[in-house]
Amino acid sequence: MTEKPGLKLDRSLALFEEAQKLSPGGLMGIRRPYNFVPGEYPIFIERGYQGHIVDVDGNDYIDMLCAYGPIILGYDEQEINQAVMEQMKSGFCFSLVQPIQNALQKRLSELIPCAEMAILVKTGSDATGVAVRIARGYTDKKVILRCGYHGWHDWCVETHGGVPEEISSLTVEFPYGDLKALEAALEKHKEDVAGIIVTPVGHPLNQPVAAPPPGYLEGVRALADRYKAVLIFDEIRSGFRVAMGGAQARYGVTPDLATFGKAMANGYAISACVGKAEFMKVAEKKVFISSTFFPNSLEMAAAMKCIDILERDKVLDDIWRRGQAFLESLAKIAADSGVPATVSGIPPMPFITFNKVDGHYAERRTCFYTEAIRRNLFIQPYHHWYIAHRHTDKDLAYALAVIEEALAVAGRRFPVK
Repeated sequence: MTEKPGLKLDRSLALFEEAQKLSPGGLMGIRRPYNFVPGEYPIFIERGYQGHIVDVDGNDYIDMLCAYGPIILGYDEQEINQAVMEQMKSGFCFSLVQPIQNALQKRLSELIPCAEMAILVKTGSDATGVAVRIARGYTDKKVILRCGYHGWHDWCVETHGGVPEEISSLTVEFPYGDLKALEAALEKHKEDVAGIIVTPVGHPLNQPVAAPPPGYLEGVRALADRYKAVLIFDEIRSGFRVAMGGAQARYGVTPDLATFGKAMANGYAISACVGKAEFMKVAEKKVFISSTFFPNSLEMAAAMKCIDILERDKVLDDIWRRGQAFLESLAKIAADSGVPATVSGIPPMPFITFNKVDGHYAERRTCFYTEAIRRNLFIQPYHHWYIAHRHTDKDLAYALAVIEEALAVAGRRFPVK
């Protein structure tokens, strides 16, 4: 198995050099090169089509990052774009609502078990921020117990600069799948706990099962009830991907509040906090939530059309069927490779974790992702991959072949001794 030479990235790297003079770091957060493989990954994208992206140097990749999750169908979806352009004819930014808001909120209430009411916002962080504020307003308590990644706002960024300890200390993390740890945290903070926010499935990345541990979500629900804490499911990733109604619909456990986004509009910037009316009505007077752009309607039109397509074409059935086959093939490839790696995730969101069996696990990981991107497969070392509807069977077969080759190179260069 031979290693592949690097891709031509001259224009991308030149643009990155320019960008560093124009904004801090050139790119924000997880888009910076160190979150991929510096010097290897494309930084500036020119266009996308179906399940592919093309960078400014003309390199064409099968994209399994899918914009970190929003692309559930594919790039350049004409039906959605047409719906947006039709809405544009009536205007879209009044900071006052248009009828389509009611239509979309009604649609969410029909699909999502806990969604008696909805608040439409723009980003996942907006939605989780709204949910946490409602939980605190409802209980008149402060502490939030968290499990998963829930955005970049102060309440959930515990160890970064710019966040006062007085705020970060009000958020307490607990490990996924461990009901005893959650109960201990609830007992410790029982006088102050406002809510529990948990990513119901797909966290942590190295979880080697295709569903939540048996009884786990039911146990979280029971503990929230016992300690009178508001239960929030962060379904920003799992909504409209695990099931139309999210993980709560697939696994039969209903939270008090939930957040949805990403796949809801196939890339248009919209998310929602939904929940039972008893809790949501706190936002009528007691809790302040407002933004000039929350009522913008183009994203709502995109969401309505995206949901139409997901239902009409039975998209999730297709993604789960092909994702299951992909995950099974991935597990076999990893096992046959001899590389110490764990295949994890669920069929729509597969992943590989390089096991810490020795001091070379990070080098194996870097080698693997270097060889994958040089073979035009776009995946991320620290984030789930995704299967989109427009990934063809040929795309997925090629991706598996690339993964097999990349693992072989990593295993040869960094054998376990």
